[in-house]
Amino acid sequence: PILTDLGAGAVEVFLAAVGMVLLMIGSFGEKRGGEKRGERQGADRSVAWLAVLVMAIAALLVVSSGDGRILAFNGLFVVDDFARFAKVLVLIGAALALILAMSFNRREQIERYEYPVLIVYAVLGMMMMVSANDLISLYVGIELQSLALYVIAAYKRDTVRSSEAGLKYFVLGALSSGILLYGMSMVYGFAGTTNFDDLVAVFAAGGVAGQATSVGVIIGIVFIAAGLAFKVSAVPFHMWTPDVYEGAPTPVTAFFAVAPKIAAMALFVRVMTGPFGDLFDQWQQVIIVISVASMVLGAFAAIGQRNIKRLMAYSSIGNMGYALVGLAAGTQFGAQAVLIYLTAYLFMNIGAFACIMAMRRQGRMVEDIDELAGLGRRNPAMALALGIFMFSMAGIPPLAGFFGKAFVFWAAIDAGLISLAVIGLLTSVVAAFYYLRIVKVMYFDEPADAFDKPAGREISTILVGTALVTVFFLVGLNAVLSGTDRAAMSLFGA
Repeated sequence: PILTDLGAGAVEVFLAAVGMVLLMIGSFGEKRGGEKRGERQGADRSVAWLAVLVMAIAALLVVSSGDGRILAFNGLFVVDDFARFAKVLVLIGAALALILAMSFNRREQIERYEYPVLIVYAVLGMMMMVSANDLISLYVGIELQSLALYVIAAYKRDTVRSSEAGLKYFVLGALSSGILLYGMSMVYGFAGTTNFDDLVAVFAAGGVAGQATSVGVIIGIVFIAAGLAFKVSAVPFHMWTPDVYEGAPTPVTAFFAVAPKIAAMALFVRVMTGPFGDLFDQWQQVIIVISVASMVLGAFAAIGQRNIKRLMAYSSIGNMGYALVGLAAGTQFGAQAVLIYLTAYLFMNIGAFACIMAMRRQGRMVEDIDELAGLGRRNPAMALALGIFMFSMAGIPPLAGFFGKAFVFWAAIDAGLISLAVIGLLTSVVAAFYYLRIVKVMYFDEPADAFDKPAGREISTILVGTALVTVFFLVGLNAVLSGTDRAAMSLFGA
C-alpha cells in the first residue's frame, strides 16, 4: 500500500525532495561564493532555473500519471482528472512567474536562492490542496502554501511597502485560517467525519443519523466557504488584495495573481461540489452573493485607481467573481466552465504582469497608469501586447477572456441563473471602461518619456508567448474543452 500511496503522490514527493536539494545547492553555493558576489549570484540564478525545470518535470509527471480516480494515504489524498488539470495550470503559472522574477530580482539586488525554494514549497502546498480528499489534508495544504506566501510577500524586506504587505497578508491569512478551522470543526462535530467520501455518504443518506441536515453543518459550510473566499480574494474577504498586490515586489504579485488563485478556486469547486454536493440548495445562495459582490466591487472600485498594480488587484477580485458564477451553477458544465475561465485567466494575467514589469524608466519601476501615455508610438510592440491583454480581460472576442466569460455565463443560464448572468454581463461592461482607458492612454494621450529598452529576454519571451495564446485561444479551444470536460466528469463521478 505504501508504494501505491507514494505512486499516487509522486509529484508532491518529487517537489518536497527537490525543494530540499535546491536548498542545499543554494546554501553550499553561497558558502563557496563567500564574498565573491558574482559566484553567489551565479548559484542563485542556477537554483532559479532549476526550479523552473522542476516545474516542467512535475507537469510532465502529472500528465503521465494515468487516468481514473486514485485514492491514497487512507483516503486523505485523491488523484483524478480534475486534480491533474488544475495542477498543470498551477505549475505553468508558477514556472512563468519564476521566469518573470529573474531579471527583476537581479536588478533590485534581491536575487537569492531562497525565493525559488519558497515558490517550490508554495506549489507543493497547492498540489496538496487540489488533491485534498479530507478536511485535514485540505488544511495542511493551505497552510503549507500560505506560510511560503507570507514570506515571499515581504521578500524585499528593506522596503516598508513590501514588509507591510507581508504583515497584512499574514495577519488576515491567520484570521481566515481560524475561520476555516472553525467551519471544519462544526462539520466534524455534527457529521462525525472529515473525509469527503464519508461526508458524501452521510449527506446522501438524508443528513446525520437519517435526520434533516442540522443547522450546525450549514453554519460550518458557511464558515468553510468564507475561509476559501479569502484565499481567492472574493468579496467581502478581499481586503488584503489591493495592499498586498501594490506592496509586494511585482514578480511576487504576478505569482499571487495566478497560481494560488487557481489552486484555491479548484479547491473551492472540489469542496462545494464534492462532500457538500447534496447540500447544494443550502450553499448556492452564499456563492451567488459572494460572486455578485465580487463582480460589482471589482468593476466599480477599479475605476478610480491610478496605480496599475492596484487596478490589477481589483480586476483579480472581479475575475474570481466571474469564476464563482460557474460554481454557483452547481453543475458538471459549471465546473468545466470554471476551469476554462481559469485557463484563459492564467495566460492573460501573466502577460499583463510581464508588461507591468517591462515598465521601467531610468532604471526605476513605473506603476502609474498615466505614465503609459503615448506608449503606442514609443514602443508599439509592448503597447500592442498590453492592449491584447486589456481587451481580453474586458471580454472582447475572439480573445481568451471572451471564451472564459462566455462559458461561465452559459453555465449560469443553463442552470436557470439568468439574473446572475445578466449581472455578470453588466459588470463586464463597467469593467471594460478601465481596461479600455489604459488602451486610450497608450494610443491617444501625449507621449511621456520612453521606457527603458530592452525589457529583457525572459520578459519579452513571456510577453510574446502569452499574447499568442491569448489571441489564438480559439485554435486550442477543442483541446481545452476536452481536458476540462474529463476533469469535470471525474469530479461529478460521471
